[in-house]
Amino acid sequence: MGLTFFKYQGTGNDFIMIDGRQKTVNFSAAEISSLCDRRFGIGADGLIVLKEEKGVDFLMDYYNADGSQSFCGNGSRCAQAFAQKLGMIEKRSLFKAIDGVHEGNIEEGLFATKMGDISEIQKVDTDYFIHTGSPHYIRYVKNVDEVDVYNEGRTIRNSEPFRAAGTNVNFVSVFKDHLKVRTYERGVEGETLSCGTGVTAVAISFLHQMNSKDSAVNIATKGGNLRVELNRKGSMNFEDIWLVGPAKLVFSGEIESYKLS
Repeated sequence: MGLTFFKYQGTGNDFIMIDGRQKTVNFSAAEISSLCDRRFGIGADGLIVLKEEKGVDFLMDYYNADGSQSFCGNGSRCAQAFAQKLGMIEKRSLFKAIDGVHEGNIEEGLFATKMGDISEIQKVDTDYFIHTGSPHYIRYVKNVDEVDVYNEGRTIRNSEPFRAAGTNVNFVSVFKDHLKVRTYERGVEGETLSCGTGVTAVAISFLHQMNSKDSAVNIATKGGNLRVELNRKGSMNFEDIWLVGPAKLVFSGEIESYKLS
């Protein structure tokens, strides 16, 4: 038997999902990169293996397309959809990721992940840097549709002090009732259609910048719409942060080249 997989997407951020409950699933960085390749593999922004873990409903073992690891907001929402399909959860869940334990909730066809609290917002000239499980650089622009996200994002991602660990780079335009965001993602090393930890960081930077106590921010990405719900407890303290949006199964299949023990 080869590798059975399921392909999910959350606002265009797509992931290879693998059921790792009954088998040992270990990939090298090169194998993950090959699987995520859009021409020679399945094609995805990342790969997620769901495993059983004591004390939680499931463990989300997430890998970027280059084989590196981080927390992924949209990936965690898709992981809930997959866990529900596998019968591991119903609506409410508790799951573990690389950055710790998160709560999940499924309601009215939307999948929500409770993100970690934020207590530090760094100003970099007129830009921002916020860590929401993954590092995010944020730049506000007049028209985000005109930004060369690949080249400008790559330049910032490889600049000091970010060069060694890398950073995701978000470009943001402000509209009357929403923000529009485009993101260059490290690990993918290019623009993705959506980034969950990115829009979370953007929402926090916007409320901080505007000195607003609004409890929700609507965000448009190239792949669809997301909402960040949160409570502001101080100048830089944000709690009860929820990333909310759709997650859908795209297709499933089997790839023969990969054997699992």
